Amino acid sequence: MVDRLLTGTSPIKVYREYRGLSQKELAAATDISPIYLSQIETGRRFGSAKTLASIAQALDVSLDDLV
Repeated sequence: MVDRLLTGTSPIKVYREYRGLSQKELAAATDISPIYLSQIETGRRFGSAKTLASIAQALDVSLDDLV
C-alpha cells in the first residue's frame, strides 16, 4: 500500500482496493456517481470537501489520508 501511495497512485483508489470495494460500491456508499468517483480517482476532477469527507468516512480513513 505504501509503495503505491509513494508512486502517485490515487489514495482513494489505494484505500478503496485495500477495503475490497469496487468503484460502484464506494460510489453507492457515498451517494455519488461511479463516473464522478472515477474522475476523482484519476485526477480529472477534484472532489468537494463534503464529497472527500464522505469518501474518507466510507473508507474508514481520515480526510488527511486522502488529500
